[in-house]
Amino acid sequence: MLLMLCCVFCLQILSQQNADAVYVSNIKTVKLFQQNNQESLPVLQLNSNDIIELHFDDLDGYVKNYYYTFVLCNADWQPADVSPFDYLKGYQIQRITQYRNSSIAQTNYIHYQAQLPESSCIPIKSGNYLLKVFLNGNMDQLMFAKKFYVVERRAGVAATMSQIIDVEKFSTHQKLKLKVALPEKDLFNVQQQVKLIVMQNNRTDNAYINIQPTYIRGNILEYDNTNELIFEGGNEYRWADLRSFRFLSERIDKVIQPNDVYLKPDVNRLQQRYLYMKDLNGYYDVSTTESINPWWQTEYGKVHFTYVPPNNKAYANNDVYLLGELTGNEISDTSKMIFNEDKGVYEKELYLKQGYYSYTYGTKNNIDKQANATFALTEGNYWETENDYQIFVYFRPLNARHDELIALSVFNSKNVGL
Repeated sequence: MLLMLCCVFCLQILSQQNADAVYVSNIKTVKLFQQNNQESLPVLQLNSNDIIELHFDDLDGYVKNYYYTFVLCNADWQPADVSPFDYLKGYQIQRITQYRNSSIAQTNYIHYQAQLPESSCIPIKSGNYLLKVFLNGNMDQLMFAKKFYVVERRAGVAATMSQIIDVEKFSTHQKLKLKVALPEKDLFNVQQQVKLIVMQNNRTDNAYINIQPTYIRGNILEYDNTNELIFEGGNEYRWADLRSFRFLSERIDKVIQPNDVYLKPDVNRLQQRYLYMKDLNGYYDVSTTESINPWWQTEYGKVHFTYVPPNNKAYANNDVYLLGELTGNEISDTSKMIFNEDKGVYEKELYLKQGYYSYTYGTKNNIDKQANATFALTEGNYWETENDYQIFVYFRPLNARHDELIALSVFNSKNVGL
């Protein structure tokens, strides 16, 4: 019995941490984003005409019956204690009817897509949502889940950025200061009713979750604690132009047919001076230079990443991770690199669709399980680095049964006030 309880508890933790997850190997390149913008969070304004796009491929290569549903969640991504009849207008389950066979590409796959929400299934409450896609109308055959957000903008967020007084972090870290203007209605207990989550470049491993305000002035919350909202600056993301497997871009070393793509080895950048380069902050764009439609006319390839550590020796007590949207922006087995003793390098192979990818390398202490991933050993940390920060403000009115999302703001470190 104790073992069963432990297993259930572990599954609950995994469910919470891996809300974005693909559960079967034949599903690839799952993308969910604001209409016509692959480099965006999937966000809908409540009671608006906003659209988010869903795209994914099934490498089994024959048509299947895929369905989806929306699940309302709280700020911690646990399902809310609310009936679907109360947060969805229309049917709870919808079939994905748009699909097309791949063409031109050697890889045979079916591309599925949908524009959400459809008129027959509309979220009517703000908050965190999981899009769950399953097979044959059977929710037990879950293929993948993706996060998206429905926001009812009833709060204002202002952000400033400053260098840290601490001499050790002055040139390497970025610190945010936030002010949140709340709606005065139903505001009785700020500490319990308001939850703030701040992420850097969509990463969850180093996010600040549910921190408390430093000052409360009426309905204005100020977050200016000396030891909070401090992030490593990191470095500009690396890039790989995989829009063609025939004409080799600057970052491709060689292509061995059929479509084994070897990128040029990456080295640590600790000795390099900071240089600003426009990047995608971890996103990737499905695109190609060789056909018209990138969604069903692009190829798949085995892409080999290589990271060369100093002196070709493995980092002591640290694992190396390949981070970005291409690995789900999470510290997991999907992103963990394997050290090749014979070559003295870290290696990772991913099966990727043609496109333009941004990525970075981080290390995590494998003894201290509470330690965050760091760029200090691989990329270097620079205060000047351009990063995106996502700020989520949740509010729970009295007697409500879920966390409402009342503000969602994205700030860029190059543009935020100082």
